[in-house]
Amino acid sequence: MPTSTQDREWAARAASGDQDAFRAIYRTHVRPVYWIAHGILGSASDAEDVVQDTFVVAWRKLPGFELLGDSLLPWLATICRFQAANRLRRVRRDRANTTDAMDETFPATVSVEDQVITASLADRIMAEVDRLDEIDREIFRLCAVDGYAYEAAAAELGVSHAVVRNRLSRVRSRLRGAVKEVRDA
Repeated sequence: MPTSTQDREWAARAASGDQDAFRAIYRTHVRPVYWIAHGILGSASDAEDVVQDTFVVAWRKLPGFELLGDSLLPWLATICRFQAANRLRRVRRDRANTTDAMDETFPATVSVEDQVITASLADRIMAEVDRLDEIDREIFRLCAVDGYAYEAAAAELGVSHAVVRNRLSRVRSRLRGAVKEVRDA
């Protein structure tokens, strides 16, 4: 444990920019500051972050700081408590925002009817794709499934860009009709 003159001397030297003096302050007080943070936050990783923030704030404030007592620990503990409170607020806010986002993303209930419609729709689309000519099936697979551009699909199949564009347009119209039939049923 440092004597009061050591803390005063280190504080004065660190306030004038002496990194070795600040390092001595850190080494002397890091454990108690950590346990204060850990006691408030209950998380080792959050406590480590708060300890780091505490000593960064202390380094910045030392030039205007006047040590009134015998030890720097009460001052560091106060900074630590404020930093831990800020961390708790941030964690709670992030948790609330994450919970809200998850609530918006996931439906509260799953509709069996929607799943049946979706399954029957997929079956109907696959049946319609199976009925296409071989060239139309290949164009559909390349462009709609594999994401080829019209030019790339045309080069792959040895046909013109216009053939791919026109045939894919007809295939999509045909599939839209199949989808409409399922939805109307």
